[in-house]
Amino acid sequence: MSSNVRMGNNPIDNVFSKLTLSIAGIFLAIYLPWHIFAIGFRTDHFYFLLIVTTLFFASSTTRKIVIGFIFFLIYWFIYDAMRIYPNFNFNDIHILEPYNLEKSLFGIQSTIGQLTPNEYLVQNTNYYSDLASGIFYLTWVPLPIMYCIYLFFTDKRMLLIFSGTFLLANIIGFIIYYLYPAAPPWYVADFGFDVDFTIPGNAAQLLRFDSIIGYPIFENMYNKNANVFAAIPSLHSAYPVVLLYFASKKRKWWLTTLCVVDVIGIWYAAVYSMHHYIIDVILGAFCAIIAIFAFDLLLKNIRIKNFVDKYVTFIS
Repeated sequence: MSSNVRMGNNPIDNVFSKLTLSIAGIFLAIYLPWHIFAIGFRTDHFYFLLIVTTLFFASSTTRKIVIGFIFFLIYWFIYDAMRIYPNFNFNDIHILEPYNLEKSLFGIQSTIGQLTPNEYLVQNTNYYSDLASGIFYLTWVPLPIMYCIYLFFTDKRMLLIFSGTFLLANIIGFIIYYLYPAAPPWYVADFGFDVDFTIPGNAAQLLRFDSIIGYPIFENMYNKNANVFAAIPSLHSAYPVVLLYFASKKRKWWLTTLCVVDVIGIWYAAVYSMHHYIIDVILGAFCAIIAIFAFDLLLKNIRIKNFVDKYVTFIS
């Protein structure tokens, strides 16, 4: 080997090591055919590929970040793959049952009869709730990713445990999606209780936020929604619970406070926006709690613990 080339102790330190090129090759060999022939290649797939490959080859640090975020990459693959076989092809759609259950548990009496909290709130909208709900609903991905970046530089072991728990909460939620396909509140408000598989995703009350900022951020987002009938559980409500649990482990009052506010804000926005019932929010929180305890239990397995330890070394 030439004296001008210095190899680090960690094989990932060398941009052109066989291991690094193998990882990149396997990723591309899976990603491109899968999205071109199975799902259909979209603009967001191109940008995702561009960002990941750029970070992978930009530097040793950014490459380790990509590999350290493996559970988020797996999450994106699974979520996007749900387009191939939607949950309404697996089980019957439930529209009336969640609506009636919500009314029986959380119904609000009004001058026009008993309403669900969604129906009550949609009659009492205001500028500040529109603005706040939109802002909070945009934090469901950025805040966990920002926390993961922070953990990458401060606590790589917690990074893997946090992102692994995040993935597990999603998998639990996805399983429920397929076991119990359910329509969101906006579907009932706009289309009643008849099943229509041709209806696209809808930003619902979040369109009011789009109107405030003058840009269709939620409209564009929900037009790409992989599944309309996936309201139960609310995974938007699960993510901040996972974040709160792991953020509280750092024992920083300001960080814990921020996460508590985010939990409350996202839960309120989920109902206010007509995307979820309160029962969806509660079940989403349970998905997070189950994932936290289940992943902690998995780490008691010596093989899984050793794998995590080796992975931490690999990205250090």
